[in-house]
Amino acid sequence: MPSLRYRLFIAILLLPTVLLADSQRAITQILQQNEPPVGIVFEIVTADSEGLNWALPLTRSYIEQLRKQFPALPLAVVTHGQEQFALQNGKRDEQPALHRQVRSLTGGNIPVYVCGTYAGWRSLSDEDFPDYVNVAAAGPAQINDYVSLGYTRILIRQRPH
Repeated sequence: MPSLRYRLFIAILLLPTVLLADSQRAITQILQQNEPPVGIVFEIVTADSEGLNWALPLTRSYIEQLRKQFPALPLAVVTHGQEQFALQNGKRDEQPALHRQVRSLTGGNIPVYVCGTYAGWRSLSDEDFPDYVNVAAAGPAQINDYVSLGYTRILIRQRPH
């Protein structure tokens, strides 16, 4: 029988695939329904400072699929990991495509939030983010607010392989 250490090692290796599969599986299940959910809140949280470069296009692909079937479905995006710092004002010139994507979402009535608590730990305030990015007091609390309204939470946390 494999040791506990070996089983934990295998579980850690497989976890990113499972988490990504879970988000795709959740989208697939929603698309198979006849009625839309109350809303969807996408939670993006990574330890990758470049995480939004892959997580945002993935999220946008999910949004396009959902909007195709449920055009009026309320949606929101909350990013509260290391990746959120790419949305600072000072990163606009370094990440113009990323900022355009966020503007596109917010222009489509999809609010995008960053975590004010995490930003505060880095001495950043609301003013350090552009006006098209909402600074929530706390990212997890913002997600919980949406969930309490009946929204379905979709977790995006690992880069697809």
